[in-house]
Amino acid sequence: MKKIALGCDHIGFELKAKIVAHLQLRGVAVVDKGAWSDERTDYPRYAAAVAEAVLAGEVEGGILICGTGVGISITANKFPGIRAVVCSEPYSAQLSRLHNNTNVLAFGSRVVGSELAKMIVDAWLGAQFEGGRHQARIDAIGEVEARFGHRPATDCG
Repeated sequence: MKKIALGCDHIGFELKAKIVAHLQLRGVAVVDKGAWSDERTDYPRYAAAVAEAVLAGEVEGGILICGTGVGISITANKFPGIRAVVCSEPYSAQLSRLHNNTNVLAFGSRVVGSELAKMIVDAWLGAQFEGGRHQARIDAIGEVEARFGHRPATDCG
């Protein structure tokens, strides 16, 4: 990927800066979708901005950072066509690209340190979708999105 959108909330702000610098050293262009400070803010707006940039073809992929990576990835996955994965280690990041053709990577600044985050990013960027038998699963995900993509969430409790 040559151009990536990044987004974070206030908790991910410091780690995002380190990931931006790391990407730039690798020659990857970065589109910063916020947050632009550590002032308290809510992650859904930044997840949406990154997801919209990916879907519009403005960038080839996205990286999202919040405290755990969970909430921000859940938000991104509300957009049909986004396949966001939250990873805390490089192996899952790599396999998510190889088998699931993920287009958004998420992680938590309260879960991984900056050096591990860089390793996760490198594993994700270094892998390419294998296609083949995995394409049928991606197609099936698209069918589920088409059937259920706009239904409101229900409370499990």
